[in-house]
Amino acid sequence: MVRLRKFVFPLLLLSVCGMSCKQETAVTKIAFGSCGHQSDPQPVLAIAAAQNPDAFIFLGDNIYGDTDNMDTLRNKYERLGAKPEYRQLAAATKIFATWDDHDFGRNDAGKYYPYKKESKEIFMEFFKEPANSDRRKHDGIYKAEYLQEGDKIIQLILLDVRSFRSDLLLFDKENKELQAKYFYPLDYQPHTSPDSTLLGDEQWKWLGEELKKPADLRLICSGSQFGIEFNGYEAWANFPLEQKRMLELIKSTKANGVLFLSGDVHYAEISRLETDGLYPIYDITSSGITSTWSFATPNKNRIEGPVMDNHFGLLTIEWEKDPVIRMEIIDKYKNNRIEYTINKSQIQFK
Repeated sequence: MVRLRKFVFPLLLLSVCGMSCKQETAVTKIAFGSCGHQSDPQPVLAIAAAQNPDAFIFLGDNIYGDTDNMDTLRNKYERLGAKPEYRQLAAATKIFATWDDHDFGRNDAGKYYPYKKESKEIFMEFFKEPANSDRRKHDGIYKAEYLQEGDKIIQLILLDVRSFRSDLLLFDKENKELQAKYFYPLDYQPHTSPDSTLLGDEQWKWLGEELKKPADLRLICSGSQFGIEFNGYEAWANFPLEQKRMLELIKSTKANGVLFLSGDVHYAEISRLETDGLYPIYDITSSGITSTWSFATPNKNRIEGPVMDNHFGLLTIEWEKDPVIRMEIIDKYKNNRIEYTINKSQIQFK
């Protein structure tokens, strides 16, 4: 359990004697981002550090390794670690991380990447994973962390969407009807086989146990976007049975307070996924510490964005009776590009 430093937000109230007094509301700030190239300047990290967050979560593509040579992979992590912006961030806050494909080893790679164990060791070495960590006792890098603010608990669920994932299903170019709905060529199409998996059996079992544990807010961190519609690129939507399994697991465990944080796509957006018998599932995508993309794909679930400039995400939780959760995207010019606020009561079972 990581205890957060004390940070309070003063509220001026009128006392019964007519004098003003202060009531202090505890505040937790968690920054996050993905897709940073180790060869490029990363001013976004310095801006994030200046926010004095309680934690920063790297959501994948933390470097662009794209190699089968582990010396090359290690060297690219070292180049990230040597950056003054990264050092400033590491000095300012606690860093947590998961990976996506480029730091895993290959573009869009899954369980058949031949150097995934070696890549895991380099990942854990760079992010200073403790020797007694549960992460070292199983395949893959999935892990849960717990942050405590007074009597409030934030559960960080760091998913591994690479080590156990089935190969993606290439798009059938003869499917002219589906292709006609998009203005760009599709790479993949959804799996329909129940044998396809994104998380793998052991990670699913672990996740089910984690969601039963008490927490006031749960941040499920995924390198791939969870809450978007199918767009022909890589996402949970390519594994619709796995996406449905996640929603059913949240229902069956009665896990309140779930938010998804995701990366990968080189722009920012907030998606809201509605399904029967479950509160709205929000997915805050922050992708583009250094990377950019030329367009945003269609997404009927998008409620904010897209933001195409380099940026990071910020969650601010004000621990009132009904906690206030503010979702923000802040760009490299220090502009607040997205601000969307909900109450904790909006993401819990009635």
